[in-house]
Amino acid sequence: MMALALLRAMRPHQWVKNVFVLAPLFFARAAGETWSTDYGDVHSALLALVAFVLGSSAIYLLNDLWDVESDRAHPQKRLRPIASGALPVGAARAAVAGCAALSLAAGHGAGGEPVSVAWVVLAYMALNFLYSARLKRIVLVDVFCIAAGFLLRVIAGGVAAGAQLSQWLMLCTLFLALFLALCKRRAETDLLGGERADHRATLGEGAYNVRFLDQMVTALAACTILCYAMYTVSEETVSKFGTEQLIWTVPFVVFGLARYMLLVTNERAGGSPARTLLGGDAMFVGNCLAWLVCVAVLLLGKGSPAGG
Repeated sequence: MMALALLRAMRPHQWVKNVFVLAPLFFARAAGETWSTDYGDVHSALLALVAFVLGSSAIYLLNDLWDVESDRAHPQKRLRPIASGALPVGAARAAVAGCAALSLAAGHGAGGEPVSVAWVVLAYMALNFLYSARLKRIVLVDVFCIAAGFLLRVIAGGVAAGAQLSQWLMLCTLFLALFLALCKRRAETDLLGGERADHRATLGEGAYNVRFLDQMVTALAACTILCYAMYTVSEETVSKFGTEQLIWTVPFVVFGLARYMLLVTNERAGGSPARTLLGGDAMFVGNCLAWLVCVAVLLLGKGSPAGG
């Protein structure tokens, strides 16, 4: 059924990445910065989320159209709807245009100050267009493009909800996105073996290798943990949330990153971070839920917000 094939090609399991759009709203409301009685900030943030869901799907479809021949030779990607023939090329092209148009419309509806969410979404799609066309073949530039995409999600969420973007949120997002992107490259080196250069140029000779990837993944995990730990004890955070107890959430972050690294090195995860988060590893998902519960308990138990 073509409709189901189209939905698969839009990669709904990847939509979880767009939850970064809601991060500024979450932290702003948790700190008591904004409590709009008509929930206009929530409505705008959700529209921004929809805009990125549709925009990312447009890019996934476009990327699959460009890579259809190489995907057919890939052990896993050959099953994608366009590569397998389940989704006709003409229908995929029409879907790209439709998703992109609806994405910009949703971004316009989300509003935003000082810049409209639509412009941020447009920048995201333009960046990923360049990524698919050329930049994904350049070592390190490819993963920084991925990280930039996550930063644009956070920026869009901030302008949509009218929330001030924390430098800590931006730094943690950058390090975490780079960590996940390089973990994915690490997993691909194991999956593709000696044929990896045929499927991704950055995995060929003189490009990414296991030793380099392991070193970078370790360094970025340390940067993410250090940045998050400093965030929980910073004067800005204590003043904003009215509690010094967020430091107790640090062990969950350490465990989560360590668990993910273990899954990658054991060749059980890393190729798709979204699938891992959506239930690919029960222990990893359980740890994420435990972090959320811990944050909720600490913030709800602090009394009235300290202001911000």
